Amino acid sequence: FELMKKILFQPFDLKKWLVIGFAAWLSNLGSGGYNFRFNRGDWKGVPWFQGLDNTINQIPHWILLTGLGVIIALVFALMIVFAWLRARGRFMFVDCIVKNRGAIAEPWREFREQGNSYFLLALLAGFIIVIVAGVASLPFMLPIIRGVTFLHLHDVYLICMIALWAVVFVLLILAWTLISHFMVAIMYRRRCLALEAFSAAVSLITNYPGEITLYCLFWIALGIGAAIAACAVILATCCIALIPYIGTVILLPLLVCLRAFGLRFIRQFGPDYDVWAAMPEASPTSSIPPPLPS
Repeated sequence: FELMKKILFQPFDLKKWLVIGFAAWLSNLGSGGYNFRFNRGDWKGVPWFQGLDNTINQIPHWILLTGLGVIIALVFALMIVFAWLRARGRFMFVDCIVKNRGAIAEPWREFREQGNSYFLLALLAGFIIVIVAGVASLPFMLPIIRGVTFLHLHDVYLICMIALWAVVFVLLILAWTLISHFMVAIMYRRRCLALEAFSAAVSLITNYPGEITLYCLFWIALGIGAAIAACAVILATCCIALIPYIGTVILLPLLVCLRAFGLRFIRQFGPDYDVWAAMPEASPTSSIPPPLPS
């Protein structure tokens, strides 16, 4: 909290606030959002929607399938671009906190190699998680697809398998979230690539399971408190805070607190994990006057 006050309020600089807010927004780009419910049944009585539905039904199937394929490809391409920007933005956000400055271009160039390496490993991890989740779902998906059995409340086997699959999937997501959370700090400190940081993060978690567990529990409590505070801010601003970048700027103190908490926690495990230890010290000025020209 004291670090957040020093960065954002001592002194208050609107330009610096906006720049750090942009880095924070970029570091979470595409990773969350707000869900809006759309119920097709609510639109059945609208004449315009009925006409659109009839028009779509008259389009040849091959055109619909081609269009659907193009839309899916564009969505995946957009997700990959967002993941790349998010990977680069996380190093920019950490740099703003560590060096107490609002900068975009310099950390973007300085941590280009680390950001790209982190992005590739994150992409590989996401692909592996999807494959594992797909393979793990086969024991209960194949009977449903083949019509051998259907999902009913009394079908204990299917319910247990789906519950087990959900638990494994959530654990995989949480494990990668925790590892990647430490990876960014390690890569920032050591200027290493993603594989080395991944190994260091896993080693850190296995060597200090008790401390890491307490950190996760405390971080979850902080996250719940931050979510409640964010909801209060959204209501107080008449939903203006729902606008992505503007909401990030308004909630910037919460975001800085949460990220600084993780950086302060990991530094206790030694100088190799201390992101502030990477800052060069100012060279002392010499009191000896320069020699006179001969």
